[in-house]
Formats: sequence, structure tokens, C-alpha cells
Amino acid sequence: MSWTIGVDVGGTFTDFYAYNSDTGEVKLNKRPSTRGNPGEAVLAGVDDLEQAGLNIGSLTRLAHGTTVATNALIQRRGGRVALLTTKGFRDLLEIGRQVRPHMYDLYKDYPAPLIDRTLRFEVDERITAGGRVITPLSESVIDAALQTIAQANVDAVAVCFLFAFANADHEKRVGDALRKAFPNLSISLSSEVQSEFREYERFSTTVLNAYLQSVMDQYIGSLEAGVSARAPAARLGINQSSGGLMSATRTRAFPVRTALSGPAAGVIGALARAREAGRADVITLDMGGTSADVALIQNHRADITFDRDVAGFPVRLPAVDVHTVGAGGGSIAWFDRDGLLKVGPQSAGAEPGPACYGRGGTEPTVTDANLVLGRLSDKGLLDGRMPLNADLSRAAFDDAAKRLGYEIAHAAHGMLGIVVANMVRAIRTISVERGHDPRDFVLMPFGGAGPLHARDVAAALGIREILVAPAPGIVCAEGLVVADQTESFVTGTRLIESEDAFETFREQVRSLTQQAQTWYEAEDIEPKRRGHELSVDARYVGQNFELRVPISQGGILDPAEIGTLETLRASFFAVHDQAYGYHNPHDAIELINIRLTAIGSAPDTIAPPASTGDAAQVPDPIGAREVWFEFDAPVSAPIYSRSSLAPGHKLVGPAVIEQLDTTTLLYPGDTLQVDAQLNLLIEVTP
Repeated sequence: MSWTIGVDVGGTFTDFYAYNSDTGEVKLNKRPSTRGNPGEAVLAGVDDLEQAGLNIGSLTRLAHGTTVATNALIQRRGGRVALLTTKGFRDLLEIGRQVRPHMYDLYKDYPAPLIDRTLRFEVDERITAGGRVITPLSESVIDAALQTIAQANVDAVAVCFLFAFANADHEKRVGDALRKAFPNLSISLSSEVQSEFREYERFSTTVLNAYLQSVMDQYIGSLEAGVSARAPAARLGINQSSGGLMSATRTRAFPVRTALSGPAAGVIGALARAREAGRADVITLDMGGTSADVALIQNHRADITFDRDVAGFPVRLPAVDVHTVGAGGGSIAWFDRDGLLKVGPQSAGAEPGPACYGRGGTEPTVTDANLVLGRLSDKGLLDGRMPLNADLSRAAFDDAAKRLGYEIAHAAHGMLGIVVANMVRAIRTISVERGHDPRDFVLMPFGGAGPLHARDVAAALGIREILVAPAPGIVCAEGLVVADQTESFVTGTRLIESEDAFETFREQVRSLTQQAQTWYEAEDIEPKRRGHELSVDARYVGQNFELRVPISQGGILDPAEIGTLETLRASFFAVHDQAYGYHNPHDAIELINIRLTAIGSAPDTIAPPASTGDAAQVPDPIGAREVWFEFDAPVSAPIYSRSSLAPGHKLVGPAVIEQLDTTTLLYPGDTLQVDAQLNLLIEVTP
């Protein structure tokens, strides 16, 4: 038997989804995250699965979504890094863009550079925007740079030369010399990390990569050793911000690609579940312990963005377009200086956690509010393995309720209204503000807290249907099981449309294809699993920003079959129409970047889960309790076990559906139906 395990590390819990591709068997697990070393929870969870009957010797792949890189940037605990850059550009990291981080805050500044000015060294070389060398790089200059690095006492070196995307020769020569002279140092070249124009973003991304290399190398090494000791045949895959897996070796070289690893896995899992349910247009709501991530899926595709900020630093890399807001189960209620109640972004996390955990937390959180309102069972989480104390939750809300002049339950309900408003605002950002009507989409909540709040979010946006997956609290881990292995290649260029330019474009595509071929072979990806996505970043001459234009996708790319200049123009016009509502067929177009994503399709596709319920008869409730759905008063709601629900079952609210990884609320008057894949389809009553 062949097992694959997906592991997603969150701020509160580490989730596991194990799938047997031979039998279709699924095993789930959740453990509290270990803040000091997330790998401890990962390995302990694998041991739990083995004790639950998983044959660990047959484990073929462990796919991992990690927050190690993100946390290292937030906490500024990466390696000591030196920067080698073109003479005159030592201060580029501090100059950046002349845009304030917050429009109306004249005092707030960007975070200080990760490399102190004393560790930024200039190299006497210069290449023009067209790639022409005007100041050659001499061997004596390289030797001087090596001596400087030898005295700097650093863990990593970032090499960022001006216009290296147009001509990487100088960077490669310095990189080769550094790797030969200092084999134990981590080296990041901007032409390898992300070879495209916009110097500040390229420099920032390369510096972040170098800053994270020592941290990720240590983490991956420890995790690899632990996995190998348990399952020698298993391969370790790390999720990228773009939603694809990469090998441990590539992760060590390019750790910055994992900066948004977890949220991307959730979108991949949601895509798979929505496709099975026959829903092409979905808004995802991933609400965990510390934050809520929202994304828009249209026609079974999630948008990819190339400009993101991580911990205040710009990153220029492909990433699933996810918008994050500080609204999770551990989000803390507090009073601002204006006397108004706010929720988040501060979070109690896993330690000490919400007050009801009994681990020392005393401040009111979203989880405490749900417990006070009867939405969560006081039997606890994880099928009772993690008890919750309702008295501690009520005590945490006592001061806030007195300050508001409310009863404790009313104060808790008001707090949930605030956190829902925060999530609604986030969804409007990715939908209404981009020309999409959320009423045309299905809301898909997941994460441990998503199904608890989905109905309020849907009602506020006018969404009529909610899709709850069979294991919504573990969708991110499930997404890792079905994630493809991917590698992104990019060529920075500057081609103004013409037949000659199109031939140059074709030659550059051929070069990218050869790089992809090398990657396929290095990663041992079978020909039948090989695929690609080719796109260009294009704009009208004179525009400041470019649009991503899809060119082709499918199996192995043949550069001779990428169309003509006219088909390229037509594709750009269609994308420009969608973004701006018009196009001008007479203006000249220029290509800025050519992007090729090489894909090794996932070996596993998850079969629909087997039901243990009786489809002929709706099961009896396992109990009932008073639940506050609305502000006025509680109502008695029957409690159902999710495992007893089978395809074809229908329920009319009020009801509460409990399972290992989450709780789903069915509001009074709403209807629920179980589909053939054991998804819960909830119709929201206006």
C-alpha cells in the first residue's frame, strides 16, 4: 500500500491528511503546533498516524506547508547576511520606492533593512539596461570582494548587480568564486532567485532569500532526518507560495518561495474539492487560529500574483493571490483609545491560547465567544481530546461586558460581529474592488473556525450557497496531498512587438524549455506527468505596469507551437479588456517577462470518502443545547455527528454539526443537503 501525508503547520494547530492511493483510505490528525520547532509537531503527528494503523514503511511522500520562513522574517531571526552590489547602489535597500507604507501616517516607516549598511559592499562593475558591459568585472575586483567577505563573518551572501536580469555574467562569475572560496556559505544571486526587472524588488527578494537560507537549511535538515528515520523511502516536498511543491534541495536554495506556503495549500485543496462538487466559481474563507485567508477562484482557477509584501518587505515571486486579515479563533478582543471594541490582529495563538484552553490565557478571544454562545461544545475540540472550560471564557469576557454595559453573551455576540465584518471587508477587497460580484460565487469555508462563521459572512455579502468540505479543518493539509510539483522559470526581456522580436521571443521560450527539461530529469518526473504553463508579462509601450497574458498550457511545451504575433496580440487585448474595459489595437505592445512553469502532476487524486451513515434515513441527533445564533436570545439546536451524515440527507436549521476538526452551524430556516462527495451544501435563507 502507498501512503501520502499532507502536513500543514498553522499558528495554533498542525493538521495531517493521510491518503492511501491504493485503497482510498484516509486518516486525519490534528496536534497543537510547537512554536519553538514546528518540526516537532510534524514528526509527533506522523507517529500518531502510525499508532492509528498507518503503515509508515509504505509512506512515499510527505508534503509540507510551512510557516518557518514567514515567522523568521516577522521575528527577524534569520542569518547574518552580506550584500555585494554594483558601485553606487549600496543604499538601494533603504531608498526603495518613494511611497509611504501608510497613506495617512506620516511617521510610520518601512522596516529597517535586514542587512546593516556596514555589511553592504560595492563592486566596481556596470552593465546597461540592454545588457551591454560598460565597466568590466576584473579578477582583482573579485579577489577584493572575496577578501571583504572573508572578514565579514556572515552566514550568507546576496549578490545583486544592476541589470543582472539582462546580463547575468558578472553575477555568475562572482557567485562561482564565492562558492569555490566559501563552500559552507549560502549564496543567493538575483539572476537565479528571480531574474526580472525592477531593481528594488529584485534586490529585496534576493536579500530575503539569503536571510532565510541558514534558517531553512537547519529546519529542513532536522525534518528530513526525522522523516528518513521513520520512512526511508519517503520523499519530502515543501509547498511554495505559488501552490506547487518543491524538493528539499530546492527549498534550501530558494527558501523565500515558501513565505506564503500555508495559505496557498488551502486554495489548492479548495480547488480540488470545488471541482469535485461541480462548483467553478468559489470564494474561499480559510479561518484558522490566528488569521483568515480569502481567495477568489473563477472557472476552476485561482489568480497568481507576483508582487507581495511579507513582514513589510516586497517580494517579487509567483504566489497564489490570497488576502489575509487578522481574524482567527485566537484573535483577541481589546478596546482602542477611542473606547471602541476591536478584534485582532493580536492573537493568543497556541500558547497560551484562548482562555478556555486553561493554559494561562485571560483575554477574550473568538474561540471563547463561540463557547460562551453555545456554538462550540464544552466537551472540547478534537473529539474531546482537548477540553474547553466555559467558565474561563465567561470570566475572560466579564470586564469587556461590564465596559460595554452588556450581558456576557451579548458582548460575545458583538465581538463575533466585528470579526465577521473584518472578513467581509477582506472578501470585498478580492471581489467587489476587482469587478466581481460575490453573489455569483459559492462561499467555501475551511480551517478550524471557518464553518462557524461562514453563514454570517455569506449573509453580509448576499451569497446564497455555502460548501463545507468533508474535513474542512484539514483542507490545507488535503491540498498538499493533491498538489503538483512545480518550478518557475523567468526571463526578463524588453521586446517591442515586431516579427523579429517575436522570433527572439520564440528563442527565449526555447531556452526556458531546455531549463525545464533539465529540471524534469533532475526531479525524476516521468514524461506522462510533465506539463507546463507559459505566459508573458506585457503592456502597451509607455504603461508603467504589465499584465499577465496566458500563452499556452498542457503537456510538454513545443516552442514551435506557441502561435504567431497576431495570436499574442489578441491574447493581450483580451486580458487588457478584462482588466481595464478597453484595448487599442493600434498601439504598440512590449513584452517584459517570459514565464514558464514546469509541472510534475501529482501522482494522487483523492477518491470521494466513504460514508458510514445510512442514506435511507436522516440520523437522530446526538444531543441538543442552547445556541445564540442571533443577538436577541438563544434557541435549542439539535447536535449531529458529521460522520453519521450520508449522501442525500437533508436538514433544516437550527442545527449544529460536530466533527473532529471543526463545527458547522446551520442557522434557523437554512437548509443543508449532503452531496455524493459528502460535502455539506447549505442554502442561505435571505
